[in-house]
Amino acid sequence: MKKFKRSGIFYVYVLECRNGTYYTGYTNNLKNRIKLHNKGLGAKYTRNRRPVKLVWYKEYKYFKKAFLEEIRIKKLTKAQKEKIVQGQV
Repeated sequence: MKKFKRSGIFYVYVLECRNGTYYTGYTNNLKNRIKLHNKGLGAKYTRNRRPVKLVWYKEYKYFKKAFLEEIRIKKLTKAQKEKIVQGQV
C-alpha cells in the first residue's frame, strides 16, 4: 500500500456539476482528479452529474489545512459557495 504524503502541494477545489450543484474536494493532483471525476471514477456524487467543470481552487502546503478547508466549504450553503467561486470571500 502506498504511503500517503502529508506535505507537498494540496488543492481544495469546487466543481460545478451538469445540474448546477457544487462539489468540493481536495487532492494533490488537481488536473488528474478532474479527469477522474469526468470519467465517472471520482466521487460518487459527481458520477451521475457529469460533465463537471472546475470553478474554483486554492493551493495549500499542508494536507491538514487543505482537509479542514474542504470540510468548512462542504458545510456552506450553495449561496455561500457561489460567493467563494465569484471571489467575494
